[in-house]
Amino acid sequence: MKTIYIEAFSGLSGNMFLSAFSELLGDYDILLDLPKKLHLPDGKIEIEQVDKNGINCKYVEVVDLNIKKESKTDHNHDDHHHHNHDHSHSHSHAHGHDHSHTHNHSHSHHHGAHRHLSDIQKIIDHAHISDNAKKIAHEIFLMIGQAESKIHDMPLETIHFHEISGVDSIIDIVGNAVLIDKLNISKTYCTPICTGFGIVKTQHGMLPVPAPATAELLQGMPIYPGTEEGEKITPTGAAILRFLNPDFKNATYTPIKTAYGPGKKNFHNANVVRVSLIENENKKDKYLQLEASIDDMSPEYLGNDFQDNLLKSGAIDFSITQQLMKKGRFAFLLNIILTEDNLTEVSNYLFDNTSTIGVRYYPIDRIELPRIQKKKTTEFGEVLVKEVTTPTKNIKIKPEFDDVKRLSKETNQSPFQVINKLNINPLKS
Repeated sequence: MKTIYIEAFSGLSGNMFLSAFSELLGDYDILLDLPKKLHLPDGKIEIEQVDKNGINCKYVEVVDLNIKKESKTDHNHDDHHHHNHDHSHSHSHAHGHDHSHTHNHSHSHHHGAHRHLSDIQKIIDHAHISDNAKKIAHEIFLMIGQAESKIHDMPLETIHFHEISGVDSIIDIVGNAVLIDKLNISKTYCTPICTGFGIVKTQHGMLPVPAPATAELLQGMPIYPGTEEGEKITPTGAAILRFLNPDFKNATYTPIKTAYGPGKKNFHNANVVRVSLIENENKKDKYLQLEASIDDMSPEYLGNDFQDNLLKSGAIDFSITQQLMKKGRFAFLLNIILTEDNLTEVSNYLFDNTSTIGVRYYPIDRIELPRIQKKKTTEFGEVLVKEVTTPTKNIKIKPEFDDVKRLSKETNQSPFQVINKLNINPLKS
């Protein structure tokens, strides 16, 4: 399993990821027959050598053969956009942008019949790719669908996809899923993401950059506008990044191999994403286990408020057990797992909020499984679940207790009754 580091100083798009991941693998041929494997003969992969401010790299473009190709002399846009005019994002918006925010030409779209999410899911299910690549592709499309559903306040099943249902967008996202699966990425680190700034013209009127669906997908991630106007991150790029669930901690690392994924638009700064394979151990957090014996203190002071603030101080996990100390005194043994960086803050919290006058700590190792959070539709409504994939590709699913507690109050049932009615299989292959 591999760890990667993404430097998103010029934004992100599906094409940029395709190009960078292919270079990391040293294999561009893996994409060439993807249209055939998806039963989409009207799609085609083209690869060209480009120069971005002196950085020589290969650009992977997905072409919809249903669309008349425009002149290749126009390089003022980024990504394929279903008409080779290639804006800085890949027309993943389900609301259908015309993207004429900084240019005076008009774009006519010829995507044919627009697909629902269920139509796209059928294409993925019937594709000749690995089961894990199918799972990744489903997740990425679902994330975009959920973002659009929230923005437009429409049920996910009724969202009528526009550009994202085009042949090229489907190949783009599934291609990234195939490459992620092939790279076997287990951990991702990323720099803050450059979004660009300004206004984009859409079928719904003038909207700010990043577009609403993109902004929704970027929730919880550090972003900044940069210094150049334009839309630099696409919904597809944001959804792929969200699937990778990156860690934005700023730490040193040792690169093993570095790849560049160019966008087609030429900015003043090099329009590339840099993705590096890195040494796992150099980016691995150093964990500690901290112990404190607490006596002469009522256990009621170790309740919910104490525990919530302990987590806020930097504890990753903890447990409290009863302990018999010298002279027959009863006490509580507090075991805390934390990173080395949080030792001072956590220990200070204990000194300020418990009767302990000393703590002990020692280094430990942890094996962490990749996990994602996703929304699942149930008879009670949407519930947030945590999905963990084991090394043998088994999947474990657990509803988040906060959502179970919320549903319990809304339905006037106990949390135990709710959890038994959610019909969420905790372990599936």
